[in-house]
Amino acid sequence: MKIIDAHHHIWIPEQTHPDIGYRWLRDIGAIKPFGDPTPIQRDYRMEEFIEESKQHELVGSVFLQTDGALSNPVLETDWVASVFSDSSLMHGIVCFVDLDSHTAQSELLEHQACGMLRGVRQIVSRLDDQPSLSFAGKHYLRSATWQDNLALLADQSLTFDLQLYPEQMLEAAQVFSQLPHLTVIVDHTGSPWNTTQLGFSQWCDGVTALAALPNCVMKLSGFGMFSRDWSAESVAPLLQHCLTQFGSHRMMFGSNFPVDKLMASYDDVVNRVATALSGLCEQQGMFAEQVLDDVFCNTAQRVYSLS
Repeated sequence: MKIIDAHHHIWIPEQTHPDIGYRWLRDIGAIKPFGDPTPIQRDYRMEEFIEESKQHELVGSVFLQTDGALSNPVLETDWVASVFSDSSLMHGIVCFVDLDSHTAQSELLEHQACGMLRGVRQIVSRLDDQPSLSFAGKHYLRSATWQDNLALLADQSLTFDLQLYPEQMLEAAQVFSQLPHLTVIVDHTGSPWNTTQLGFSQWCDGVTALAALPNCVMKLSGFGMFSRDWSAESVAPLLQHCLTQFGSHRMMFGSNFPVDKLMASYDDVVNRVATALSGLCEQQGMFAEQVLDDVFCNTAQRVYSLS
């Protein structure tokens, strides 16, 4: 199967030329919301990423920013662009810009100089009663400056990758309903961290609210971040709701490697998602080949304008 991986990372924390300035990748062993990152706190280059799959054909990829604490995120964008320029694959870059800053517009221009910029991600995931799970230090969704700068992305035909928790989805839907021209990609399947029935219901309600916005797209990624032992069977209810609400033309696949390499091999990640989707198509009388083509290739190519 041909794959455009719409969510992966590469990084070089062991290198000082260039010195990107990584923080969490050099803080060896410091526990993250997804667990102990020690095995991946090393150089992970494009050569290793390309060799991950032994069963599928990688035809394109989208790099997602690595560290929101970089002092100069443009260095990361420039390095990734230099790596991608040596590849024959389709590529796009989603960078980090602090949209809560009054310098966001000038920073965007610096990132765009690479010629491969497709969007921005600033993680908003925050749970006041679960600080160990929170990635964001503040409620960005409630910042007027942050919201105003989102409009800059739409004006420049850039996308926004939205990583948040289900508890934030209804609030996010209200914010992004005011930005109908901004394409919003919901990362990591909406981060379904709470696996209880109550947690699943809350996730479903939030996904339904976001899917009601025509400018929202769902990215099937990051399953291992919230369930280390996930399987095709365990994620099938999530994928069924996404398929019902978004349709395959608004769904895309991302491996989240090398983070999800902590939990499964690349081909296991691909095959579990494909198996779950194929089973749902069979149950619902849908054409599985079209759904898989959309999720694993077509949607990402269209939404991220890859060529």
